[in-house]
Amino acid sequence: MGVLASCGLLSAHAALAVGDSPGGPAVNEINFQPPVTKIAEELYHLHMMMLLLCTVIFVGVFGVMFYSIFKHRKSKGHKAANFHESTTVEIIWTIVPFVIVVLMALPATKTVVAMKDTSNADLTIKVTGYQWKWAYDYVKGPGEGINFFSTLTTPRSEVNGQAPITDTYLQEVDNPLVVPVNKKIRIITTANDVVHSWYVPAFGVKQDAIPGFVRDTWFKAEKVGTFRGFCTELCGKEHAFMPIVVTVLSDDDYAKWVDDQKKKMAGASDDPNKTYTMAELMQRGGEVYKSNCAVCHQPTGKGAGAFPALDGSKIVNGPIANHVSIVLNGKNAMPNWGKTLNDVEIASVITFERNSWGNHTGDILQPKQVADARNGKLPEGGDHLNAGAAAPAAASGAAAASGPTASLDAPRAVTASRVVTNQPEAVAARTAPAA
Repeated sequence: MGVLASCGLLSAHAALAVGDSPGGPAVNEINFQPPVTKIAEELYHLHMMMLLLCTVIFVGVFGVMFYSIFKHRKSKGHKAANFHESTTVEIIWTIVPFVIVVLMALPATKTVVAMKDTSNADLTIKVTGYQWKWAYDYVKGPGEGINFFSTLTTPRSEVNGQAPITDTYLQEVDNPLVVPVNKKIRIITTANDVVHSWYVPAFGVKQDAIPGFVRDTWFKAEKVGTFRGFCTELCGKEHAFMPIVVTVLSDDDYAKWVDDQKKKMAGASDDPNKTYTMAELMQRGGEVYKSNCAVCHQPTGKGAGAFPALDGSKIVNGPIANHVSIVLNGKNAMPNWGKTLNDVEIASVITFERNSWGNHTGDILQPKQVADARNGKLPEGGDHLNAGAAAPAAASGAAAASGPTASLDAPRAVTASRVVTNQPEAVAARTAPAA
């Protein structure tokens, strides 16, 4: 019992050691987050007004009730009145609640109407929900054409309890949404798979993202800084792992950010018709893996929970066609990346996975092969699991058919075959699409 009590105290101490999340929820916070938009401020005032009104009604009704019960109790000789109705009382308890509801509805309706007015926006951003990340596309306004994914960066070691959590636990991403201060930002929401919901408390914004539909909302941040939110629609097992982080910048800083992003996009433009080298694919594949795959399969490729290890995986070291098919189409908890990543990104990340950690297949997958796979023509070869067993079998068969001299030459042929199989040039030729 003493050990259990000590563990409980240590756990409590660890929990108290976590501080307020910058731009997000605070420890022991029971009210709304401090508003940074007019809408959020109006929502805060409505909340406080209605809370105060409900408190007054609660105290008044229960105060009269408890006073009457105590003052007119039977032990004092009081007897209950015998009457059927009172027109005056019925009129009062009908009119008074009606007036209260009207007083609450008028300001609330005004705020709801303002929340739906997305006209005259300075910047329009499309937000797409995925399992389990967000995609941002700058559709109209400063930064038009910029697009990126925003993915959780909290290490799995923290999620699994192997490392102490930080103040931004499950509230940190690789690419936050960036907007200018004092500008009206229109948010258009939709989803790629299931229903999600985009919510930033400090902005007073919450809008469902529904597959096949578009919804919109808006905000106008009046303060620079970083603000955090999360998905508020249960969207699967990783629902808690798709936070929202919005960085609000001054006009000058935002213009600089836009310029930097466009330079990066220009420098990293993907050419699906280019034949890439192993080094190029590995470099790009590492970036794609870090942004999209590491959160589930781990940066070390060791996997976690429902997500299997890629290091030594039968899929990664087996026929390349199976690997491509799973990445394109998904399987079980594995999402469908064919709709999310382009041909270069898929070719890069598959090449990266087949040549990282303990995987040394030497396989190279080109974007043209991914394009063919989308049309039903999967690449051939790449089965490094059965190659070792198939080669001795073929050699022994050749030895039996050709006699002692052939059997002496067979091991050398098998050895040479294995060496050539692991050469990148040979693998590229073997997995290249037929002319």
